[in-house]
Amino acid sequence: MRPTVRILGLLLVAGPLMAQEKQVIGVRPPNPSATAPAQPARLSPAIRVGNLLWVSGQLGLPPSDSTGAANGITEQTTRSLEKTKRLVEEAGTTMDRAVKCTVFLSNIAEFQRMNEAYVTFFPKDPPTRSTVGVSALASPTAMVEIECMFAMPAGAK
Repeated sequence: MRPTVRILGLLLVAGPLMAQEKQVIGVRPPNPSATAPAQPARLSPAIRVGNLLWVSGQLGLPPSDSTGAANGITEQTTRSLEKTKRLVEEAGTTMDRAVKCTVFLSNIAEFQRMNEAYVTFFPKDPPTRSTVGVSALASPTAMVEIECMFAMPAGAK
């Protein structure tokens, strides 16, 4: 395909998307409590533009325990996708609208056990998925991080 045709195609698809407002989902006001965990990074938990929703990578660590040392891959996968589910519902959609997920595993040998927990969140028509083995995640005890993209239902606010 010629470069000009590719560029025109990209503009036809991306142009309307870029013209739409960006809506941040899941940002909470800072907690003045002295026991509140520090925000590890500046990021938006989820962003909606038009009929697309991107959910940032969710670690499977509990909010009150940044070490996660007592949690196995099954628990961390479940917790990661529960966090995703809360953001998705806050945005006005459901997990069955997922179109693409990327799973980052600190130990690729845990793939099967991760997958057993993962499939319970997508029992019908699962999204496309990439699974990548990585040397480390943002927290030293994190075993999994999952990011997903969703198609919002027509007319969703």
